[in-house]
Amino acid sequence: MFFWLLVASLGSAAASAQEGASAAAPAARSCSKPVYLTLDTGHMGVAPQIAEILRKTQVKVTFFAANERTKEGDGSLGDYWAPWWRARAAEGHAFASHTWDHTYWRGDVKVPAGAAPRFKLQPSQGPQAGQRFEGTAAQYCAQIQQAEDRLAKITGTKPLPLFRAPGGKTSPSLIAAARRCGYAHVGWSPAGFLGDELPSDKYPNQQLLDKALKDIRPGDILLAHLGIWDRKDPWAPAVLQPLIEGLQAKGFCFATLREHPQYKDWIRQHGS
Repeated sequence: MFFWLLVASLGSAAASAQEGASAAAPAARSCSKPVYLTLDTGHMGVAPQIAEILRKTQVKVTFFAANERTKEGDGSLGDYWAPWWRARAAEGHAFASHTWDHTYWRGDVKVPAGAAPRFKLQPSQGPQAGQRFEGTAAQYCAQIQQAEDRLAKITGTKPLPLFRAPGGKTSPSLIAAARRCGYAHVGWSPAGFLGDELPSDKYPNQQLLDKALKDIRPGDILLAHLGIWDRKDPWAPAVLQPLIEGLQAKGFCFATLREHPQYKDWIRQHGS
């Protein structure tokens, strides 16, 4: 990810998060104060430690996966990391697409009335990494489906019919196009932006932890990553366990997006 995108994400969190849960979202079945931790892919360097914390705290999460460059192996959805994903499936976590090449939406293309939508796109991974080009709705949907198909193959489970656009960057036209392809977009709640993408000299771990514990409310969708290249003092695993335990001590519980009131009907209708 580009540094300027990371810093900008703090200011845009509230706008991109509105597809996420509101603080007043209804409760999950087993708890009156649910939160929904979601983890996007990254360099995967902290993935084993994160998995251990999730096992220790008995927390289930939703992973949004793209085939990103990693510190080890052939990409986050490559063969090297396939056993890691299979183990998470066996533990009962949920999975969804983050687009195959971590493809950013950069704008809608102006088209004649009634014409099929087109978008300005820029992958951060893959053979076209860093290049901007115009793409169709079908091309963008293919990016979503390619990551979904790979997740299904390596985990043996059906991913959720959801996706998260890289950076949370979308437009109403993009979201509508994806829904026509069978995918609902998931952002994050304003307080759920956990800040692991931000520079650690300006946003130290303790500050991010304190802010999250103070601001998170029932129903929030939380966002973190399986490793961020640009953060010198990694957020995970240092903050993850005290955050989970701190929220649990305040009566919160964790659920996957299968149980989220905004998405469970969509999942039931489109998940087969």
